[in-house]
Amino acid sequence: MRSLVIRWIILTLAIGVTAHIIPGVTIEGGLGSLVVIALIFGLINAIIRPLLLLLTCPLIILTLGLFTLIINTALFLLTARLSPALTVAGFWPAFWASLIVSLITAVLSGLIRDKHEPKVKWSR
Repeated sequence: MRSLVIRWIILTLAIGVTAHIIPGVTIEGGLGSLVVIALIFGLINAIIRPLLLLLTCPLIILTLGLFTLIINTALFLLTARLSPALTVAGFWPAFWASLIVSLITAVLSGLIRDKHEPKVKWSR
C-alpha cells in the first residue's frame, strides 16, 4: 500500500511539473485537481495501456519501440478528455508532456526504489 501511495505522489509531482514546463498543458484548480488527474492517469495506464501494448505489439516491434511514445501521447490525451481540470492544446503538447512525465516518474521511482526497497539476498 505504501508503494502505491509513493507512486501516486511521484505521478502527481511529475504532472504538476510538466504543466509548468510545457506550454499548452494547463491544470485548473489546486492540489486536489492535480491529485485527481494523477489518479485518472494512473488508472488509465494500469488498465488501458497493457491492452494497447498487446494489440500494437507488431507495430512496436517494427518501429523498435518508438510507437510506445504515440500510445503514451494518446493516453495523456485521454486523461485530458476525462478530466475537466486538465487542458491539452493538441498532439504535440501531449507528446512532450507524456515524454516528460515518463522521464520524471522513471527517475524519481529509481531514486525511491534504491533507498527504500530491501536488497535481495540469495541463500543456498
